[in-house]
Amino acid sequence: MQQPLQVELISAYDRPYDLAVASARTCYSSKGIILPEQVRGDEKREAVSHRIASSTLAAGHLTTRQHANFVFSIDGISRHCVWAFLHSHPYYNSEQVSQRYVKVKAQRFHTPSLSERGEALYLATIQRQMQAYRELRRMLEPVVAEVYFAIFKARRHHPERWQKAIEKRAMEVARYILPVATHTYLYHSISALTLMRYHHMCHAFDLPQEQRQLVNAMVEAVCARDPDFARELVDPLPLEETDEYKLFSQFHQQDDVTASFVREFDTSMQGRYATLLDYNAKAEATLAENVRTVFGITKAQLQDDDAIELLLDPANNRALSLPLNTTTLSKLSRAMFSVHYTFKKRLSHTADSQDQRHRMVPAARPLVMAHYLGSPDFITPELIRRTPAAEEFYQSVMAETFTAINQLLDLGEPHESALYLLPNAWCVRFIESGDLLNLFHKWKLRTCFNAQEEIYNASIEEIEQISKIHPRLMQHMKPPCYQRLRTGDKPFCPEGERYCGVPVWKLERAAYNRQL
Repeated sequence: MQQPLQVELISAYDRPYDLAVASARTCYSSKGIILPEQVRGDEKREAVSHRIASSTLAAGHLTTRQHANFVFSIDGISRHCVWAFLHSHPYYNSEQVSQRYVKVKAQRFHTPSLSERGEALYLATIQRQMQAYRELRRMLEPVVAEVYFAIFKARRHHPERWQKAIEKRAMEVARYILPVATHTYLYHSISALTLMRYHHMCHAFDLPQEQRQLVNAMVEAVCARDPDFARELVDPLPLEETDEYKLFSQFHQQDDVTASFVREFDTSMQGRYATLLDYNAKAEATLAENVRTVFGITKAQLQDDDAIELLLDPANNRALSLPLNTTTLSKLSRAMFSVHYTFKKRLSHTADSQDQRHRMVPAARPLVMAHYLGSPDFITPELIRRTPAAEEFYQSVMAETFTAINQLLDLGEPHESALYLLPNAWCVRFIESGDLLNLFHKWKLRTCFNAQEEIYNASIEEIEQISKIHPRLMQHMKPPCYQRLRTGDKPFCPEGERYCGVPVWKLERAAYNRQL
């Protein structure tokens, strides 16, 4: 029995509408703060409140809708929907169950609207994927154990104590074979404004049916607390009226468009996960000038090399090593906002679902059906490549999966429904940009050996490419253990029992060799 969608409003301000009006009126109040309870009372006062609400909404004065926040618990939503909709923008916070370290149950997946024949094929394929996930876990455990005990040699004497750690690492890799239809559960916090935007855009690509069901449940939960919130909602934009729908219809009239795009994109990647596309040519000089400007000093007082070291060496700028990540509140650290880099990237769906959580390093992610080749198109993790039997099995299941998707499309099922069968391993191609401050935070976390394999590899590739053009900016670009070494904070590794087993803080990047 499938898990139905469950949405519960865990926490919320009970009168988001009144709060938006009160904050709007406060902007022009000579009597001080206008409280939410002051916007009600008599008929005249309420008429004024409704007029203010409607006029500010029509004019696009929307910050008043950000004061009220809602915390939802969501269960029974596909990971595809989380990637395509809930996490495809910067204005949210989520805590989602880890698919890396929590076993997926066979009945936990989304079933879209399908014909009788289509549904039978869809369900059979997902059950095959779920079975393959279990089989692949078992196939990978011996090679995981071999690598694990090569790193933690003393633990080899009591292997039973570390069986769960080995199982988790096998599970992390085996999940690549699961469908993006797999269910998840999470806490999701947004402002009233974001929920208003969700409502207006819920019919857009990639998943209008599932998105609509989810957003309707969220809106109903809020309106049950405050019926006036319904006044804030703009009717959903029909899919056919979105720019993406119109342009997809215009550009994809020929069958070979996607294949040509993929060939061109992948050729430009030169075998990497991430390829530098654009950057500030004078980034080092610009950064140094920005540091001097913060402190109001001349170049004679602080040369470029010294300014860069003052900013980027954690021994000088402790904000870089603090777990609380206070760099955006540090006047010195904010100098990094002036430098930007843009990368072309190619990651699996499951890796990109983690990569996109770095919301301040945004990307324009693709329309899924615009990138679907119709043939196997997937990433293979390193541990699978090291295990010939596992790799043969993995490729066989991938071929079966893409065949089933094509059969659904041949039956006339919509792309939206058929593409839920895409494996977590499916290739996502996109372009991502960020400023140095937020890239520094991302790279610091994702060059830790505990980071997800593809994101780790992409981060190392990004740093190496920048090092060739801006070497002074990448000298201290290393994981948290190195940052803590520079500041003298002990233990150097902040991960506790999750320590990777390698004293990375002693190594130069050229000597990094992440095994597990």
